[in-house]
Amino acid sequence: MTRQTWTAFVSAFFFVGFAVVLAAMPVPFVSWSPGQTRDTLAMVGNEPIIKVEGTETYPTTGRLDMTVVSVTPSEARLSLPQALLAYWMPHRDTLPRSAVYAPGQTADEVEADEINAMRTSQDDAIVAALRAAGQPVVEMPVIFSVTVGGPAHNLLMPGDLVSAVDGFNTMSTTEVTKRVQDHEIGDKIVFDTIRDGTAMRIIVTAAESSTLSGQAVVGISLSTGHRYQPKISFDLGQQIGGPSAGLVFALAIYDKITEGPLLGDRHVAGTGTIDATGRVGPIGGIQEKVAGADDAGATVFLVPAENCADMAGVQTDLNLIKVATLTEAISAMQALAGTSAAAVPRC
Repeated sequence: MTRQTWTAFVSAFFFVGFAVVLAAMPVPFVSWSPGQTRDTLAMVGNEPIIKVEGTETYPTTGRLDMTVVSVTPSEARLSLPQALLAYWMPHRDTLPRSAVYAPGQTADEVEADEINAMRTSQDDAIVAALRAAGQPVVEMPVIFSVTVGGPAHNLLMPGDLVSAVDGFNTMSTTEVTKRVQDHEIGDKIVFDTIRDGTAMRIIVTAAESSTLSGQAVVGISLSTGHRYQPKISFDLGQQIGGPSAGLVFALAIYDKITEGPLLGDRHVAGTGTIDATGRVGPIGGIQEKVAGADDAGATVFLVPAENCADMAGVQTDLNLIKVATLTEAISAMQALAGTSAAAVPRC
């Protein structure tokens, strides 16, 4: 073997080895692809996905799909070829990892955040749907979080509505905070709460604030919650996280608790966050969700108004309906069933 041949052989060997190492090396990206849809008006086993008790319900028709994005798990890593493949394939996308997962966040923390976001979206969907249907909803202070090891730990729970403190009615978070701060360290503070529809009286001993000397605290944070009569629960049959199904949840609940088939026989899909006032917010992965709905056979797709610009250049046969509120989504469904379908805003 000549010296030149040997040099070429060694160079090729190291080049191939370097290429193999480079291909196997993880890159700081995640991929998005269309996920499976789920009909929110369907059943899981013998129970409805969305179960409504405590108010009259009505038969529904058609299909109302929530859509999801299949994303690289937080504990997994993409190789360079995988990232490039996801970038070039249709209805796929590659994003910087930091745009999806916070740096340093553990898999358990990601899962907890996703579950909490889903739970919040369901709570807001219930309130928005009840309000749209004309059912009474009362705003009340609610326990948002409880400090682990604090005075209220294992006594008060996130989600507890606070109706009174020391016998005084409290209709705002400010009133609850003031009642607590009026106490001395070591005082017994009586909280009248509502947990899962059941009234409870809970006594918490005030402790000293770790940041304000002499200030009594019980180790809770507060937010605005809602009290209403119906009991509405969700069972998707699998763990799905995130807030982007809020609009579809609200529309499904509204359809169940109002007379007349809202969807007709249409196969509708959609996405979008929702708040308690019924405002629809934008989401990520809209193109992947539209592709998933298309694959599932939907004919109508509800697009958050702020996501319409993201639909530029998308090829689909879906009727893309632009909605900014739950009321607009309801009106669009009613218009599609009547003679004013042409007037429905589209992306």
